[in-house]
Amino acid sequence: MLEIVRFAVVAALLIASVVLESFAIFGVNRFRFALNRLHAAAIGDTLSISCVILAAIVYTGFELLSLKYFLIVTLMWMTSPVSGHLISLLVVKTDEDIEKEAKEWKN
Repeated sequence: MLEIVRFAVVAALLIASVVLESFAIFGVNRFRFALNRLHAAAIGDTLSISCVILAAIVYTGFELLSLKYFLIVTLMWMTSPVSGHLISLLVVKTDEDIEKEAKEWKN
C-alpha cells in the first residue's frame, strides 16, 4: 500500500513538472518583451526542476542520497534568482530601446 502512495506522489510531481515547464515554454514564446521572457523561463525552470528532484527524493526514500538531492534544490533556489537578476541587468544596460519596449508593454 505504501508503494502505491509513493508511486502516486512521484507521478503527481513529475506531471506537475511537465505542466510547469509547458507553461514556461508558452510564456517564453508568447511574450515579446525580453524581461518577461526571462522571468517566465527562470520561474518555470526553477519550479519544474524542483518538482523533479522532489520526486527523486520521494522515490529513493529519506536517506543520505535524499540529503544530497535537497542540497541541489537549495543551491538551485539560491543561484537561480541571482543569475536571472544579472541577465536582466545585462538586458537593461545593452538594449537601446528598453524604454520604448517597456512603454509599449505597459499600454
